Amino acid sequence: MSKPSLRLVLGDQLTFDVAALVDLDPARDTVLMAEVQAEATYVRHHRKKLVLVFSAMRHFAQALRAQGIEVRYVELDDPRNTHAIGTEVARAAGELGLSRVVATQCGEWRLDEDMRRWAERHGLEVDIREDTRFLCPRDEFARWAQGRKALRMEFFYREMRRRHAILMDGNEPAGGQWNFDHDNRAGLDHSRAVPARPQVVLDTIDEAVIALVEQRFPDHFGDLRPFGFATTHTGAEALARHFFDEVLAGFGEQQDAMDADEPFMWHALVSMYLNLGLLDPLDLCRQAEAAWREGRVPLNAAEGFIRQILGWREYVRGIYWLHMPEYALANTLGANRDLPDFYWSGETDMACIADAVRRTRENAYAHHIQRLMVTGNFALLAGVDPAQVHEWYLAVYADALEWVEAPNVIGMSQHADGGYLGSKPYVSSGAYIDRMSDYCGGCHYRAKDRTGPRACPFNLLYWDFLTRHRDRFQGNPRMAPMYRTWDRMDADHRGRVLAEAGAILARLDAGQGV
Repeated sequence: MSKPSLRLVLGDQLTFDVAALVDLDPARDTVLMAEVQAEATYVRHHRKKLVLVFSAMRHFAQALRAQGIEVRYVELDDPRNTHAIGTEVARAAGELGLSRVVATQCGEWRLDEDMRRWAERHGLEVDIREDTRFLCPRDEFARWAQGRKALRMEFFYREMRRRHAILMDGNEPAGGQWNFDHDNRAGLDHSRAVPARPQVVLDTIDEAVIALVEQRFPDHFGDLRPFGFATTHTGAEALARHFFDEVLAGFGEQQDAMDADEPFMWHALVSMYLNLGLLDPLDLCRQAEAAWREGRVPLNAAEGFIRQILGWREYVRGIYWLHMPEYALANTLGANRDLPDFYWSGETDMACIADAVRRTRENAYAHHIQRLMVTGNFALLAGVDPAQVHEWYLAVYADALEWVEAPNVIGMSQHADGGYLGSKPYVSSGAYIDRMSDYCGGCHYRAKDRTGPRACPFNLLYWDFLTRHRDRFQGNPRMAPMYRTWDRMDADHRGRVLAEAGAILARLDAGQGV
């Protein structure tokens, strides 16, 4: 029989069968959960994100106690709180007379490194277990990656489909192909009404945490109300069911579209619940597959959703653990401009960025195209320091944990890893945003103006970016056509474009708006 132990559960490990709890003995073991200032402030997290995590933690502790499990729960305003996970572990072990700690692998390299020092630092026996909630263990991803010159997600995704028998007909992919992404790129279609989302009813725990965050974090970014996140397994599962029943059918072809009046569009809004442990990734994939096999949704919608979870989510986690801590510091393009203030204030004449920042402030959420092709695209074109971009995304989104956020920002969004994750930078002019949204019609700038006082900054910065990095990208087969287009332009026109782009960058350097 093992020693009585302290079972640590972190704020993103709210799963009843998480590794630290699988062999828990309620008669001998104690669960530790702690709200600590160090985790709340190492970046200035959105206030709704803090409410979501703390309230979900408190609800999880309540559910464990209902099962007869002893829980030592340290609230943020407990005067004895040391406000760091490691010191709370040491304090709890000392006060309870326990010498053994059982924990699950955490989701951030920073904390992972700290946990590995607990045994020596605090004189404890520390058992850190693999996080089995993910569908590809770290060592399996490392074996898959070994010897490959490029780690393309598509090939990893196919292996995951086979391994977990998702959307497979025997040994072949359902529908005869692995990827239906070409069917999922339609522009905004106003004729399709987005289904209304269920309203989340707050309970006393939610209200208490909202009051706590309002008091303790008045200067953090983000609105607190209305608060619409589920904070229990039951609530998260109900929202997921609504998505599969009412929304998934439109997710496929409309997943990249943006609408100034619809902040969520056809997206699932389950990433934050997956990342906290309130939903199970394989279960969601199977529900999406069942919706297709039962004829309730088209295959491109189900496959597109499954690819995000079974493919992309597992893939970026593998990239993160394979290359941290160096990965988060990558800056291959040498970008060094400060993040513009309007990423916090939303005060810009660019309607798409103003809306993305406003929705982020209101909801702690923006969907992947708003992140990639609006805020991310502008930062990349403008040469913003990727570390500052990384910190912003980590702070402002409710689903942003570093293992998933860093590869998405450093690699996919900012191309700061030199193309390790993506074969080309995700850059575009204003034409893409005009095609995919209704932002441009009411914008101060004109998406169709290539130069002049109302030319869309994306149009100018796009060509400036390509010119600055020509030596790196002109040999890329996917980018060569862009350089041929540029070279065919009149020399005087090219000069005007670069001069006006330079003026925009000078305004950014002076701390002025755009």
